[in-house]
Amino acid sequence: QVQLVESGGGLVQAGDSLRLSCAASGRPSSAEVMGWFRQAPAKEREFVAAITWSTSVTAYTDSVKGRFIISRDNAKNTVYLQMNSLKPEDTAVYYCTLGRIWTRLESSYDYWGQGTQVTVSS
Repeated sequence: QVQLVESGGGLVQAGDSLRLSCAASGRPSSAEVMGWFRQAPAKEREFVAAITWSTSVTAYTDSVKGRFIISRDNAKNTVYLQMNSLKPEDTAVYYCTLGRIWTRLESSYDYWGQGTQVTVSS
């Protein structure tokens, strides 16, 4: 059974940093892509970043490029999202997700965590 458990969210001020973690258990070998999505109030869930487990290829949405860094620790089966220079518009529930296809499409991911709240005050 696949489980994704996020941690690291919280309330910070604009300009601060946070690091989110996502611990994956029961990951099938075919599930090669780990992604982060976020959903702000009254908005649709959107892609933030993704990384491949085997080669560490990464991708980011434009609004976080240069501020967020996605990384993984294969030994710990954990993916991280280092978020720097946070802005109020980064406020959202952040979800980690696991899938087989290198994509930014939410519908193509197979497994989802429960989400962690990130709130950035101005």
